[in-house]
Amino acid sequence: MEHTSPTTDLKQRFVSDLFLLLAAAIWGLGFVAQRSASNFLGFFGFNGVRFLLASAALLPFVVKRFGSLRQNIRWMLLAGGILFTASALQQAGLESTTAGSAGFITGVYVVLVPIILSLFWKQRSPAVTWIAAAAALVGTYLLSTGGTRFNPSSGDLLVLAGSIAWALHVIVVGKAVQKMDVFAFSTGQYIVCGLLHLIMSIFVEPVTLTSLRSAWMEVIYAGLFSVALGFTFQGIGQRKAPASDAALILSLEAVFAAIAGVLFLQERMNWVQIIGCGIILAAILVAQLGVTRRSRG
Repeated sequence: MEHTSPTTDLKQRFVSDLFLLLAAAIWGLGFVAQRSASNFLGFFGFNGVRFLLASAALLPFVVKRFGSLRQNIRWMLLAGGILFTASALQQAGLESTTAGSAGFITGVYVVLVPIILSLFWKQRSPAVTWIAAAAALVGTYLLSTGGTRFNPSSGDLLVLAGSIAWALHVIVVGKAVQKMDVFAFSTGQYIVCGLLHLIMSIFVEPVTLTSLRSAWMEVIYAGLFSVALGFTFQGIGQRKAPASDAALILSLEAVFAAIAGVLFLQERMNWVQIIGCGIILAAILVAQLGVTRRSRG
């Protein structure tokens, strides 16, 4: 049996954590690209182009790893359909909310995963998970209303609905990657998702060359960086990083989204919204660390 030294283990953990941090930063900045692109492209068209661009970049590297399509295509279809729903709701919400708000509200999916598993798959969740879910909803309400109105914004509600779909997607992905190669599966679901978006865009708001020229930088970033590179870095990082590291570092996606929104889009939050962000981030960390401790036990 091959043993590694503590120094080697520490180095591997540091490198893995660095890849996870890069993934979180790429995804956080991606909310700015998505928000900016909404000024030129409809959400179906934008998502269709970016997911197909990502799959085109990955396909040459994974085409020989698909295995039996007859056995695996159902997983790609299911995950791609859920990914289509999640990304459509998120991008639709970004048309009327900020990148920072969308980043934090999307992160609520982390809290929702164990709740959904408990409700529909009868997997017991600790009480702290339910408390974290309630806290996340309170934080979302504060972030959306900002203490200036009673009803949350429609954009934030769409993003929150998308976070439910993201939670379902995480569950399906967890089951699918046990059946087939993770990178082949990811590419397959991107193709399904992208095609569904493009088909819908034909009926709602067709993609034009003019709109693509106006948003080409956003499309390239959201496709090649957020999707292709971000998820690859996540996969590399989670090979060696402890689950607790992954939970903490990937949750910083929301923080990067808020910072990027301030720097590039001149977005601002009042103190009530900042408190809401803090509650959401704390709920995400508590829920993830609770699951991590339970799995170790």
